[in-house]
Amino acid sequence: MSDFELLLREQTPQVLSALVRHYGHFDLAEEAVQEALLAAAQQWPREGVPDNPRGWLIRVGSRRLTDLLRSDTARRRREENAAALSAPEEFVAPGPDIEDLAGRDDTLTLLFLCCHPALSPASQIALTLRAVGGLTTAQIAAAFLVPEATMAQRISRAKRSIKQAGSSFEMPPEAERDARMGAVLHVLYLIFNEGYTASSGDNLHSAELTAEAIRLVRGVRRLLPNDGEVAGLLALMLLTDARRPARTDADGALVPLAEQDRSKWNKDAIVEGEALVTDALSRTQLGPYQVQAAIAAVHGTAERAEDTDWPQIVALYQVLEQISDNPMVRLNHAVAVAMATGPKEGLALLEPLESDGRMKDHHRLEAVRAHLLEMSGDLAGARASYLLAARRTTSVPERDYLQSKADRLGT
Repeated sequence: MSDFELLLREQTPQVLSALVRHYGHFDLAEEAVQEALLAAAQQWPREGVPDNPRGWLIRVGSRRLTDLLRSDTARRRREENAAALSAPEEFVAPGPDIEDLAGRDDTLTLLFLCCHPALSPASQIALTLRAVGGLTTAQIAAAFLVPEATMAQRISRAKRSIKQAGSSFEMPPEAERDARMGAVLHVLYLIFNEGYTASSGDNLHSAELTAEAIRLVRGVRRLLPNDGEVAGLLALMLLTDARRPARTDADGALVPLAEQDRSKWNKDAIVEGEALVTDALSRTQLGPYQVQAAIAAVHGTAERAEDTDWPQIVALYQVLEQISDNPMVRLNHAVAVAMATGPKEGLALLEPLESDGRMKDHHRLEAVRAHLLEMSGDLAGARASYLLAARRTTSVPERDYLQSKADRLGT
């Protein structure tokens, strides 16, 4: 991402927040901001970045929003009564104080709005990337491998849902805040995960999505520097993304963790992530992102795969299961147990997952089973599970990797 693109994305939530706080009309304000960003992308490279880029964007967005409100008011009145077209227009006129809002940072309020409980997780992700991240609809559609028209409809429906829910631009009541904060962090985590391992398509990862998720979490951390789970999520992302340069070979094929060239890992990200989680664990209430970050730190600080402290990872997964028990945690716990004490013990932990509706048809369950069966010497069983996992995944690099593992085990 260029410095110019980064500047525009950093300005997006503050500009949108200023317009929504001043005018209301989240849906129209978001459209006006996108047009202001487009105008900046066209003019600033030619004319230079203004001294006050946020103020410039707010002025342009305000003018566009005024036009949209006039148009919307006129349309509604034409529909209601053509004779009423000459009546005073029902919108808040731009006031001289709108740029005074430019000094406020309402990013967290905007994130709460985009992660409204009335929206599905997919809609929350799309709206967050568009409204807070400043990505265009085309960029979001490309990241999730769907047609631009499909993503545009998803975003439009999300904005309509927020409008119909009667949401106002303000922090949620204190009684709801913790739950809504959990939703915000979960959405940012989902954005990162989709970037780190794309759920479908030809590429294993999208560096743009992982970078955007990290940037957004850094922004939340600036607003909530004492929140242990925000620090934990940022640490988890940094420690995980540090491995990205070694996850694929020159042809884009997947390289598993145990075979990665660790000299390619981003050492600065590992150091920062480890410091973040160490600090959070020492002074804040324990949460699932902190524990996951601690697990990632154990991997990140092992100079060789064989140096990994698997017993410590097993202990951390046991803690994680107590505070965030879900099938993916139990699946990863099974892997850790197999690495620490042997494949038989790991395979035993997989058995309950076979009846879990969330996992029984998931390719990762079969991929882990195949790996543990191979460790145990059951090559025929491992091959069958690798082939089944390959059929279930929609990620081309993962499919190719799983197929190659099956092929190496013979027919």
